[in-house]
Amino acid sequence: MEAIQSWVSEHKLTSIGGIWASAVGASLAYSRARTPLKPSLRLIHARMHAQALTLAVLSGAAVYHYYVDHEAAAHHDGEN
Repeated sequence: MEAIQSWVSEHKLTSIGGIWASAVGASLAYSRARTPLKPSLRLIHARMHAQALTLAVLSGAAVYHYYVDHEAAAHHDGEN
């Protein structure tokens, strides 16, 4: 798990791009199987779903980063 975390921290944009692209693909596949929409509407919906997922991932990363920094600062203050 630590290897994955270090790779993601070194390749942030690649990770976000990969999540976005997989979300678009998954949404297109799901909408193709479930709804009778035009291809242009499927693409619009897929982009919206991917953008929502990307925002959720970025928000989660920001919260994680905040708590890691906050915990490190509290630990550092406790040593002094």
